[in-house]
Amino acid sequence: MIAPMPEPTIEHRTFELTHYDGVKRTVYCTEEEKQFPDGCLITSTTDLEGVITHVNDAFIEMSGWSKDELMGAEHYILRHPDMPKVAYQDLWTTVQEGKKWHGYVKNLRKNGGFYWVYATIVPSFRDGEIKGYTSVRRKPSRSKINEMAALYAQMIQAERGEA
Repeated sequence: MIAPMPEPTIEHRTFELTHYDGVKRTVYCTEEEKQFPDGCLITSTTDLEGVITHVNDAFIEMSGWSKDELMGAEHYILRHPDMPKVAYQDLWTTVQEGKKWHGYVKNLRKNGGFYWVYATIVPSFRDGEIKGYTSVRRKPSRSKINEMAALYAQMIQAERGEA
């Protein structure tokens, strides 16, 4: 179960998200970016459904959620409304086929802020079967963030039929 986000006391946008499993939640987005620290790696593992089974301290720090809130939560707790659905579809299709996925992701923080990552997600195999997924995130370049933000905005417009 996902803990609800507290409503920010600063200017923010409000979104009602419906996730792939039918869970609906209200999220708040501010324009506060948390900079990814140099030399830092965020790591986590999930089960086959994307439920978080392990996080490192950097994940906790960047996300703003406590370890207790993250453990057992769906990884989509970090889904930012500025991310197009097709990006997640590509991610899931790739890893469920047993392949490694790389991509740029804008993540939502508990306080409504955000942070960008360059993510690598790999399936974890045991006895020839996928048992879960491991994700390692690193700091992306500012030029790549700018490029991806513009591309994702176009993709979201297309998803909404506004293109």
